[in-house]
Order: sequence, then C-alpha cells, then structure tokens
Amino acid sequence: MEPMEIERKFLIYMPDTAALDAMDGEKWDIMQVYLTGTPEQGSRRIRRIRDRAGERWYYSEKIRLSHTTRIEREEQVSPEEAEAYLKLADPRKRPIEKKRWRIPYAGKLIEVDVFPFWEHQAVCEVELEREDEPFELPPWIRVFRDVTEDERHTNNHLAFRIPEEEVPHA
Repeated sequence: MEPMEIERKFLIYMPDTAALDAMDGEKWDIMQVYLTGTPEQGSRRIRRIRDRAGERWYYSEKIRLSHTTRIEREEQVSPEEAEAYLKLADPRKRPIEKKRWRIPYAGKLIEVDVFPFWEHQAVCEVELEREDEPFELPPWIRVFRDVTEDERHTNNHLAFRIPEEEVPHA
C-alpha cells in the first residue's frame, strides 16, 4: 500500500511567532525546490530542513488523489544526493522558504507555515488518518478560510506564483 498524506489546510491570520516559539513543539527552517519530472512522478521536490538537530535533506514525490489526499513518497538523502537533485530544479519555479512550527494539539500535529512574502497571513495544516476525520484547531489559530481545495495555496503553486495577501491586517 502506498504511503498517504491526508491533510486539511487553512489560511490563517499571522500568528504571534514568539508565542509559537514558546510552545511545546519544533521549529523548522525549510527551503524546498521543485524539480522537473513526469506526470507519473507527480510533484517532485528536494527539501532542506534546519532545526536544533542540524540540517537534513529529503526528496519527495506527491501524487494528488483528491484535494485532501495524496500519495507521498519521501526519503532522506545525503547532501551529495541533494546537490544532484538541485540540478533538476524546475526553472519556472522559485525556491520556497518558510518557517514551520510543528505543535501537538488535541491528538494531532498542527503545522504553521510562515512565509517571508506575506505579512498578515500564514498557512496552517493538520494531518488526518482519513478524509472525514473530525479534528479541532487550537484557539490561538485564527482561521480566515479553509484553503484545502484552493490550489493557489499549495507550496507547489506558491513556487510558481504567489497570490496576493487575502487576510486583512488585524
């Protein structure tokens, strides 16, 4: 059976990043580059993660099955392998950089992504076991709207075109 990623995604008001830093969780500095490939490979990327443990690289392929579900193949690779993958960067797409906070809440992992190109909004994701699984977001997440079905807010699309901010300054 293929590994699945089932997630819901929300456009949120910019959280207090100092408060996120103080929570029980992890903070990652992420840089990801989308790669050229074939439709059978789906969306391909190489990702660098930096955190307290150091630096790691991951290669992944995602094949969309629905708005919430994708087949996701991911493996950690060496820095040398990452360099080889970087040579396959899709020239139409820019690298995406973001800060990600991974915070456990109500039995789920809440991921908050803050991008340098937005001042007033961020993205929150929650991974689920099944598409219809109920979940609860923490009270400190102020949802502007559900963007699970909005392709403009996938990282793959952000690498191609960054939509204007939608969230008003609050």
